[in-house]
Amino acid sequence: QVQLVESGGGLVQAGGSLRLSCVASRSTNSLDAMGWYRQAPGKQRELVAVIYSGGHTNYADSVKGRFTISRDNAENTMYLQMDSLNPEDTAVYYCNAVWVARWGRRYDYWGQGNQVNVSS
Repeated sequence: QVQLVESGGGLVQAGGSLRLSCVASRSTNSLDAMGWYRQAPGKQRELVAVIYSGGHTNYADSVKGRFTISRDNAENTMYLQMDSLNPEDTAVYYCNAVWVARWGRRYDYWGQGNQVNVSS
């Protein structure tokens, strides 16, 4: 079991920046991947960015070049640096952690969600 606690959301003007943090209750070294998802009103939850245990990252096309995902294994923390924010980035952002057991089953863990509002 992994508990994830998020922080860092809020209100920002278009063009501004925010940094989200996600602290895990156990070593992030033991996790196969961590990522950020978001869900805007009336829309499905979508993947924003993911970072794998080896450090490889992937981003949604809509955030490439603006958002940066990183993690600090010494602090068991993952970050999402969001720059050049626009109103379309307004959503609830969720931290996600993935652990794949040696018997092959995948376990997903979720944070509580953090509201990000970008005003025009």
